[in-house]
Amino acid sequence: MTTKTSELLAVAAPGTTAVVRGIADDQLDRPTPCPDYTVRHLLNHLFDVVVNFQAMARREEVDWSGKTDHLVDGWRDRFATEAARLTEAWSDPAALEGVSPGMGLPQETVGLMGLIDLTVHGWDLARAVGQEYAVDPSVVAAGHEFMDRMGDMGQRMGAFGMPVPTDAAPGTLAALLGRTGRDPAWTR
Repeated sequence: MTTKTSELLAVAAPGTTAVVRGIADDQLDRPTPCPDYTVRHLLNHLFDVVVNFQAMARREEVDWSGKTDHLVDGWRDRFATEAARLTEAWSDPAALEGVSPGMGLPQETVGLMGLIDLTVHGWDLARAVGQEYAVDPSVVAAGHEFMDRMGDMGQRMGAFGMPVPTDAAPGTLAALLGRTGRDPAWTR
Protein backbone atom coordinates (compact mmCIF):
# COMPACT_ATOMS: atom_id res chain seq x y z
CA MET A 1 0.00 0.00 0.00
CA THR A 2 1.76 3.15 -1.15
CA THR A 3 -1.01 5.64 -0.35
CA LYS A 4 -1.21 6.54 3.30
CA THR A 5 -4.38 5.68 5.16
CA SER A 6 -4.96 9.33 6.04
CA GLU A 7 -4.74 10.30 2.35
CA LEU A 8 -7.30 7.64 1.44
CA LEU A 9 -9.58 8.76 4.27
CA ALA A 10 -9.22 12.36 3.09
CA VAL A 11 -10.41 11.26 -0.36
CA ALA A 12 -13.24 9.03 0.91
CA ALA A 13 -14.65 11.07 3.81
CA PRO A 14 -16.10 13.97 1.77
CA GLY A 15 -18.21 11.63 -0.35
CA THR A 16 -19.69 9.86 2.65
CA THR A 17 -20.14 13.18 4.46
CA ALA A 18 -22.05 14.54 1.45
CA VAL A 19 -24.36 11.52 1.53
CA VAL A 20 -24.97 11.97 5.26
CA ARG A 21 -25.68 15.69 4.80
CA GLY A 22 -28.22 14.85 2.09
CA ILE A 23 -30.27 12.41 4.18
CA ALA A 24 -33.66 13.87 5.07
CA ASP A 25 -35.31 13.18 8.40
CA ASP A 26 -38.19 11.42 6.66
CA GLN A 27 -35.69 8.90 5.16
CA LEU A 28 -34.37 7.61 8.51
CA ASP A 29 -36.70 4.61 8.66
CA ARG A 30 -35.88 3.33 5.17
CA PRO A 31 -34.25 -0.09 4.75
CA THR A 32 -30.61 -0.34 3.67
CA PRO A 33 -28.56 -3.00 1.89
CA CYS A 34 -27.42 -4.09 5.38
CA PRO A 35 -30.04 -6.60 6.56
CA ASP A 36 -31.77 -5.52 9.77
CA TYR A 37 -30.40 -1.94 9.52
CA THR A 38 -32.53 1.06 8.76
CA VAL A 39 -30.92 4.30 7.65
CA ARG A 40 -31.14 5.51 11.28
CA HIS A 41 -29.40 2.39 12.62
CA LEU A 42 -26.70 2.54 9.98
CA LEU A 43 -26.07 6.25 10.60
CA ASN A 44 -25.65 5.58 14.31
CA HIS A 45 -23.24 2.74 13.50
CA LEU A 46 -21.29 4.99 11.13
CA PHE A 47 -21.02 7.65 13.84
CA ASP A 48 -19.54 4.96 16.11
CA VAL A 49 -17.13 4.00 13.32
CA VAL A 50 -15.77 7.51 12.79
CA VAL A 51 -15.42 8.14 16.54
CA ASN A 52 -14.07 4.72 17.56
CA PHE A 53 -11.54 4.55 14.74
CA GLN A 54 -10.15 7.90 15.90
CA ALA A 55 -9.51 6.31 19.29
CA MET A 56 -8.03 3.24 17.64
CA ALA A 57 -5.55 5.47 15.79
CA ARG A 58 -4.38 6.60 19.24
CA ARG A 59 -4.35 2.97 20.46
CA GLU A 60 -7.14 3.64 22.95
CA GLU A 61 -9.69 1.00 23.89
CA VAL A 62 -13.11 1.36 22.32
CA ASP A 63 -16.54 0.12 23.27
CA TRP A 64 -18.74 -0.97 20.38
CA SER A 65 -21.58 -2.08 22.64
CA GLY A 66 -23.03 1.39 23.26
CA LYS A 67 -26.25 2.14 21.45
CA THR A 68 -26.16 5.94 21.52
CA ASP A 69 -28.60 7.77 19.30
CA HIS A 70 -26.31 10.27 17.60
CA LEU A 71 -29.11 11.69 15.46
CA VAL A 72 -30.00 14.70 17.57
CA ASP A 73 -29.83 18.40 16.70
CA GLY A 74 -26.94 19.18 14.39
CA TRP A 75 -26.05 15.56 13.69
CA ARG A 76 -25.11 16.19 10.04
CA ASP A 77 -22.55 18.83 11.01
CA ARG A 78 -21.25 16.66 13.86
CA PHE A 79 -20.76 13.78 11.45
CA ALA A 80 -18.72 16.04 9.14
CA THR A 81 -16.60 17.14 12.10
CA GLU A 82 -16.02 13.58 13.31
CA ALA A 83 -15.16 12.35 9.79
CA ALA A 84 -12.56 15.13 9.51
CA ARG A 85 -11.18 14.15 12.93
CA LEU A 86 -10.93 10.55 11.73
CA THR A 87 -8.71 11.63 8.85
CA GLU A 88 -6.64 13.79 11.19
CA ALA A 89 -6.20 10.98 13.72
CA TRP A 90 -4.77 8.66 11.06
CA SER A 91 -2.48 11.38 9.67
CA ASP A 92 -0.18 10.98 12.68
CA PRO A 93 2.62 8.67 11.45
CA ALA A 94 2.60 6.91 14.83
CA ALA A 95 -0.98 5.78 14.16
CA LEU A 96 0.30 3.38 11.49
CA GLU A 97 3.10 1.88 13.55
CA GLY A 98 3.00 -1.41 15.38
CA VAL A 99 0.11 -3.59 16.36
CA SER A 100 -3.30 -2.54 17.66
CA PRO A 101 -3.55 -3.42 21.34
CA GLY A 102 -7.29 -4.05 21.09
CA MET A 103 -7.37 -6.10 17.90
CA GLY A 104 -3.92 -7.62 17.61
CA LEU A 105 -3.70 -6.48 13.99
CA PRO A 106 -1.20 -4.15 12.35
CA GLN A 107 -2.31 -0.55 12.90
CA GLU A 108 -2.29 0.04 9.13
CA THR A 109 -4.84 -2.76 8.74
CA VAL A 110 -7.02 -1.21 11.45
CA GLY A 111 -6.94 2.12 9.64
CA LEU A 112 -7.99 0.45 6.42
CA MET A 113 -10.87 -1.22 8.26
CA GLY A 114 -12.12 2.27 9.06
CA LEU A 115 -11.74 3.26 5.42
CA ILE A 116 -13.75 0.23 4.26
CA ASP A 117 -16.52 0.92 6.78
CA LEU A 118 -16.70 4.58 5.79
CA THR A 119 -16.77 3.77 2.08
CA VAL A 120 -19.09 0.77 1.99
CA HIS A 121 -21.55 2.23 4.48
CA GLY A 122 -21.49 5.46 2.49
CA TRP A 123 -22.68 3.40 -0.48
CA ASP A 124 -25.26 1.62 1.69
CA LEU A 125 -26.73 4.94 2.79
CA ALA A 126 -26.63 6.49 -0.67
CA ARG A 127 -28.40 3.49 -2.14
CA ALA A 128 -31.03 3.50 0.63
CA VAL A 129 -31.97 7.15 0.05
CA GLY A 130 -31.47 7.34 -3.72
CA GLN A 131 -28.32 9.47 -3.84
CA GLU A 132 -25.45 9.21 -6.28
CA TYR A 133 -22.21 8.01 -4.74
CA ALA A 134 -18.86 8.00 -6.50
CA VAL A 135 -15.77 6.45 -4.97
CA ASP A 136 -12.28 7.45 -6.04
CA PRO A 137 -10.37 4.64 -7.79
CA SER A 138 -7.57 4.82 -5.19
CA VAL A 139 -10.07 4.04 -2.44
CA VAL A 140 -11.61 1.19 -4.45
CA ALA A 141 -8.13 -0.25 -5.09
CA ALA A 142 -7.28 -0.02 -1.37
CA GLY A 143 -10.58 -1.76 -0.59
CA HIS A 144 -9.73 -4.65 -2.89
CA GLU A 145 -6.24 -4.95 -1.39
CA PHE A 146 -7.79 -4.99 2.06
CA MET A 147 -10.28 -7.69 1.07
CA ASP A 148 -7.46 -9.76 -0.46
CA ARG A 149 -5.75 -9.80 2.94
CA MET A 150 -8.63 -9.64 5.40
CA GLY A 151 -11.86 -10.58 3.60
CA ASP A 152 -11.99 -14.21 4.72
CA MET A 153 -11.27 -13.35 8.33
CA GLY A 154 -13.81 -10.50 8.20
CA GLN A 155 -16.46 -12.90 6.95
CA ARG A 156 -15.68 -15.42 9.69
CA MET A 157 -15.98 -12.64 12.29
CA GLY A 158 -19.26 -11.37 10.86
CA ALA A 159 -17.92 -8.02 9.63
CA PHE A 160 -18.80 -8.95 6.05
CA GLY A 161 -21.56 -11.06 4.60
CA MET A 162 -20.93 -13.93 2.26
CA PRO A 163 -19.70 -12.67 -1.12
CA VAL A 164 -22.42 -11.84 -3.60
CA PRO A 165 -21.61 -12.96 -7.15
CA THR A 166 -21.64 -10.08 -9.62
CA ASP A 167 -20.78 -9.71 -13.26
CA ALA A 168 -18.83 -6.54 -12.39
CA ALA A 169 -15.37 -6.10 -13.77
CA PRO A 170 -12.63 -6.96 -11.26
CA GLY A 171 -11.28 -3.94 -9.44
CA THR A 172 -14.52 -1.95 -9.62
CA LEU A 173 -16.67 -0.60 -6.80
CA ALA A 174 -19.42 -3.06 -7.72
CA ALA A 175 -16.97 -5.97 -7.41
CA LEU A 176 -15.79 -4.63 -4.04
CA LEU A 177 -19.37 -4.38 -2.82
CA GLY A 178 -19.98 -7.98 -3.85
CA ARG A 179 -16.89 -9.05 -1.95
CA THR A 180 -18.24 -7.39 1.22
CA GLY A 181 -21.54 -9.24 0.94
CA ARG A 182 -23.60 -6.60 -0.83
CA ASP A 183 -25.62 -6.85 -3.98
CA PRO A 184 -24.51 -3.86 -6.08
CA ALA A 185 -27.93 -3.98 -7.78
CA TRP A 186 -29.81 -3.64 -4.45
CA THR A 187 -32.83 -1.35 -4.50
CA ARG A 188 -35.27 -0.59 -1.73
